Formats: sequence, C-alpha cells, structure tokens
Amino acid sequence: MTDLAAKLPEYDELPVWPDGSASAWGLFGPDDSAGLINLQTPERVAGAARLVRKGRVFPLDHPIDFINPPMFNRSLPKRSVRGIADLILDDELDGYSLQVSSQWDSLAHVGARPNGFYNGVTYADAQAGLHNTVDHWARRGIVGRAVLLDVPRALHAAGVVYSPNESRAITVDELELSRRKAGVEFQTGDVLLLRTGFAGWYTQQSEATRADQARAPAVAGLEHSGAMARYLWNTHVCAIGADNPSVEVWPPDFSGGPFGFLHRTLIGRFGMALGELWNLDALAADCAADGINEMLFASAPLNVTGGIGSPANALAIK
Repeated sequence: MTDLAAKLPEYDELPVWPDGSASAWGLFGPDDSAGLINLQTPERVAGAARLVRKGRVFPLDHPIDFINPPMFNRSLPKRSVRGIADLILDDELDGYSLQVSSQWDSLAHVGARPNGFYNGVTYADAQAGLHNTVDHWARRGIVGRAVLLDVPRALHAAGVVYSPNESRAITVDELELSRRKAGVEFQTGDVLLLRTGFAGWYTQQSEATRADQARAPAVAGLEHSGAMARYLWNTHVCAIGADNPSVEVWPPDFSGGPFGFLHRTLIGRFGMALGELWNLDALAADCAADGINEMLFASAPLNVTGGIGSPANALAIK
C-alpha cells in the first residue's frame, strides 16, 4: 500500500474490462473498503496543514433541509424538541435521509456493474454493511489538501455562456481551463472541490422552480466520457466535493456504456469518494479575492455502522 500511495499507476496502466473501462480493484488489497482515501497518508496530511496561512474557516455544509423538496425520492428530516427536565432540552430527527443535503456517497452507494461494487463486493454484502460503507472513512477521517476549481468564474472570464441549471457537460478542457485560472497543480491524494454554481443558483429560486428540479433534475456537471475518467484518475485525487446534486452532468445516460453514468466508474471502479450539494460559494469568493485556491480540508463522516452515505461535515481552512 505504501508504494501505491506514493505512485499510482496511470489510467492506461490499469486493468481493462471487456466493456473498455479501467478498474482499480485490488490496488489497495483484496479487502480494502476505503478506496482512494488511502492516499491521504500522514505525510500528506502534515503537508496540507502547512497550507493554513490566515486561519479562515469555511464550513462546506448547507442546512439539512436546504434541498426542499428533496431530489431523487429522498425525504426531509422532521425535527422535534422535547424537554427532559426544567433545564434540559433534547431534539430528535425522524426520517433523516443521510444524503438529502451536503453529503458523501460511500463506496457502497453505486456499483460498477450488477452485483459488482468497488473491489468486487456483492450487492448483498454492501447492503448488509460488510464492506465499502461510510464507517470505513469515519474511523480514519478525511483530511488533506484540497484545491478549488471554480468553473463558472473561469468560463465567464473566457466569454463562455454557461448555466448551472441546464443539463450541460463540463469538459476536460474546461476543467483544465479552470485549473489554470486557479493557478494550481494537482497532487496525489487531493480533494477536488468543484464549483458548478448550482447551489448558489438554487438559493435564489422560487418554490415552483425548486419543485421542477425535484421532479426532473437537470444540472451542469462532469461530462460522461472515457476522457473524463482518464483525466480524473490521472490527477490522482482521492475525492470530489461538488456543489451540484450529482457531480456529473444530470440526467445520465444509463444505457451509454461504462461512462454513461459516471458514478459507476468513479465510485465503483476507482473507489473515489464523491460529495454532493456542498456549500462552496463563500470559499470560492475568498479564493477569487486572494488568488489562493489550495487549502487544508477536513471532514468527519458520521460513524454509522454499515452506512451508505453521510452528511459531509466538511471544513476548508485557509
């Protein structure tokens, strides 16, 4: 594991399945359930800590009822407050979908193929919480260097028409444009913070528009292509945290081969952590102001045994 954490194979060096997709199964051992989070070594965490220069902290979670009505048939939590004694209050959540707002998708969320989740885990074992679940990340924490790519700012500066609430694919070239605009180079084990502009747009919308998005989500996101899979793998990032509900462009093409639904590749084949509906606007504004798009990142997923997802509980610290 140590050698792999130091130097991962390039995309074209990975084993290729008959459908033409590349797989990272087995890279971190046959029983691994953490995936690319393994790349956050103590040395990399210590290096990321040195990125804290001015002590500004940016919480990246929206309120748990931010998406209302919920998308993807999820449910809004119901909160109740009860008095225990004259000076004591408790509260409880009921019907809380752990992926209704700012969230992590664990490696048990989407498989690479029928009955084939990351590292060959079966559907039954994933459902039973035996492998790939969010508690494997919770027990170690997710901490390291993060880089912010602000796609709307980069595209608008280049004169490109862009709307985050349309089913519009963000291309590899546009990610590269955003990276150059940010003035950053990727490092192994990075968390890629991907601002699409969706969450900021959503906060300004009427109840009717939000209901339309809940019924038929249409959002800008990463393109469905082998070129995108190759690019993301070769950056050697361990995770992506996006401000849209899907990371990739939505809706997907479920019949479009291995890359028509990019979750299958990023989560199921690569073991990459995906975060969605994150609050990146204040961080992006600060990065635009000071020209620094790298920072310390920390997240503490809920330690839910067998959990499929978790609130992000994420912070960026500059």
